[in-house]
Amino acid sequence: MRKTRPPDPPAFREQIIALARVGRVVEDLTREFEPCGQTIQVWIDRADRDTGRRADTLSSAEQEELRRLRRENRQLRQESDILAKAAAWFAQSDATSSRSSNS
Repeated sequence: MRKTRPPDPPAFREQIIALARVGRVVEDLTREFEPCGQTIQVWIDRADRDTGRRADTLSSAEQEELRRLRRENRQLRQESDILAKAAAWFAQSDATSSRSSNS
């Protein structure tokens, strides 16, 4: 069974990102501080998005807002479907009751 490490503290991540930005090579940082190169690169990419250095992707805050809005949209659609079915049911039962009372 694979052991998972606890997440690295934000201050540690910021220190690694700062070192990479001043020219340290990711492979050297990996050897010195232990997180794998891919992890360090993910940290750098995320920091670039969040600080506006990269405009080709959404920032973390924008991604979170998009997730929240999608979740809210899904819930609103479900509620709308329920209301439409209830309205159809009431319309049908109202039509059936008016026919039976006219007979």
